Amino acid sequence: MQLRLPMPAARWGRLFAFSALVGACAGLAAAGLEWGLHHGSELLAGRFTHLGGSDVLQFRWGVLLLPAMGGLASGLAIHFLCRGATGHGTDLLTRAFHRDMGELKLKAPLVKAAASVGVISCGGSAGPEGPIAALGAAIGSSFGRLWGLTARERRILLVAGCAAGVGAIFRCPLGGALFAAGILYSEPEFEAESIVPGFVASVMGYSVFMSFWGFGEPLIRQAETLVFRSVAELIPYAMLGLLCGLMAIFFSVCVRTVEHQLVGRSGLPRWLAPAFGGLATGGLACLLPQVMDGRYIFVQAAVDGSLFGEAAINWWWWTGLFAAVALVKCLATALTVGSGGSGGLLGPSVFIGGAVGAFLGALIEALVPGDVFPEPLRESLIPVGMGGVLAATMRTPLAAIVMVTEMTGSYGLIVPSMLVCVSSYVVGRRWGLNEEQVRTGADSPAHAADMLIHLLESWRVDQLMERDWPATVKPNASLGEMVRLIQAGTRPVFAVCADGKLLGLVSVTDIRQIMEEPGLAEAVIAADMMTSDLLTAFPDEDVYSAISNLEMGHHDVLPVVSRDDSANWLGMLTREAIFDALRRQTAAMHEHVLEEHVGLAVIEQEGKLQALAMGVVPQPKELIQRLFVPLDAIGKSLRETDFRREFGIQVIAIENADGALQCPPDPDQPLQTSQRIVAIVPPEETAEG
Repeated sequence: MQLRLPMPAARWGRLFAFSALVGACAGLAAAGLEWGLHHGSELLAGRFTHLGGSDVLQFRWGVLLLPAMGGLASGLAIHFLCRGATGHGTDLLTRAFHRDMGELKLKAPLVKAAASVGVISCGGSAGPEGPIAALGAAIGSSFGRLWGLTARERRILLVAGCAAGVGAIFRCPLGGALFAAGILYSEPEFEAESIVPGFVASVMGYSVFMSFWGFGEPLIRQAETLVFRSVAELIPYAMLGLLCGLMAIFFSVCVRTVEHQLVGRSGLPRWLAPAFGGLATGGLACLLPQVMDGRYIFVQAAVDGSLFGEAAINWWWWTGLFAAVALVKCLATALTVGSGGSGGLLGPSVFIGGAVGAFLGALIEALVPGDVFPEPLRESLIPVGMGGVLAATMRTPLAAIVMVTEMTGSYGLIVPSMLVCVSSYVVGRRWGLNEEQVRTGADSPAHAADMLIHLLESWRVDQLMERDWPATVKPNASLGEMVRLIQAGTRPVFAVCADGKLLGLVSVTDIRQIMEEPGLAEAVIAADMMTSDLLTAFPDEDVYSAISNLEMGHHDVLPVVSRDDSANWLGMLTREAIFDALRRQTAAMHEHVLEEHVGLAVIEQEGKLQALAMGVVPQPKELIQRLFVPLDAIGKSLRETDFRREFGIQVIAIENADGALQCPPDPDQPLQTSQRIVAIVPPEETAEG
């Protein structure tokens, strides 16, 4: 006996397999990107300055000019290889999900990811996380196109690819999955269908990535022992949430000012603007070289304390340094990315949050050195601040909590992270950096038909199919036999069946084509007219899966066959049956809505909810009608009258007064008042009758 999985299990199993493959490919891409950054940063920016130190005001020509060279190379690469591609990474995948039916071509994200390696290696203030998020999403979308998946499945793989890329590059598999499912919306909402495939893809991406870079250590080390110690610590953490929200607003204003005001009105060619942005970034780096850090070296030094051991400097000086780094990093990132340089805003958001946390920790040490708060609080504020700014700029508070916890291993700081990320999100949510986000799923074009889809998925084909199909004929049935089975005002589809097997279908279109060939109608049988290449459905299949075959089959019916090897014909699924079921369900929902929300009756319009089902309403089509002989045609033959030209109908039979049927009709016999004609009538003629 052959084992067959239920349809939901088979569909999910296939989607999991695709997600795992997408995750593995995204993990490989993230590993390649990390390799390029690791070696590129050492060879280029690392040769001119120490990014993890406390040095300030050190002019070097390499520091000034290198970011401009990286910006120019990025601008030229994008101009010649993917002209017109705009967005910071997360913008690209969000737009593809909501507006482009999950379509994200691989070329632009691939070029931008490669260009971002050059920009960051040259000291440009940008992050690799946004480009790898877009690249992972493009990998998922490309596999979806390759396998011929639906728009809905492409969107799921788009999110899964993003989850794998972010989970790998940040080393946060759970956070990456939550981030990818939440980045689509400005409210704290998740793309529910994509969460589980995102988990699968993120696990694979993280595992492949760490196979190259080593398991066991988080991205930011030596934060594992930090814990939340007392209620009194909630005071500085509450202050940190407010600071992170305000800094997120400042960061957003900087990016949008450069992007829309300076660059938009400068008149510079798009390929040249990143070079000027890089030059300005280089000027800022001569003041504070820490802004060139794209790999969290400065933040790591602040967490592990190596930064403070360099010189005996008081905490007021460190307070000023961290504040300056946070503010100037916002400006430098805006100049680099806002001018069109390739790179993302995810990484800089994390860096800025760490600098804000370090600033508050240094300020507390300067004001009350060890008197009120324990010294580890200063270190704890850094990873918590990383999540705070990220939560506000990306509008993903829950994902930010999980991501930074995994990135730093600071699981003992979950409580303050919750406070800081949520409060920062509330303060800065209006100024988020992803302009393609919509508020909730209800505002997304991708979810415009969710109610219909959920209804159709909840019904099985055998619940709606018609088991006893009246228009059933044998293969040798003549056209006359088939016409006798036709009821007036219908558009029948004949099932040609033998020994329980469906051999084909005969539609009105098939009959019309036969009637247009002189003399053919007398000799033809059902087997000659039928369409034998049929799309079918299974009885345990959900109606939503079957409805696409109904549309592609060019008939108003979809044959239902058994799933076993015999493939016996069981019945027909019709458009009318689906529409009637939807109409009944929406009518019931309509009543419940008005009962539950009495105020809606004021704006209620008749048939409003039923109109949601228009996507499956049978379109007006030709019908077969029994008509009286027109007065102008009495005494004339079919040849003399030419019904097609004068009345727009196709006569297929003549019915005499005694019920006898002439099929095909004699074209030279005069028509009588007692006779009726059987004709194919266009929809407009039917409406007029």
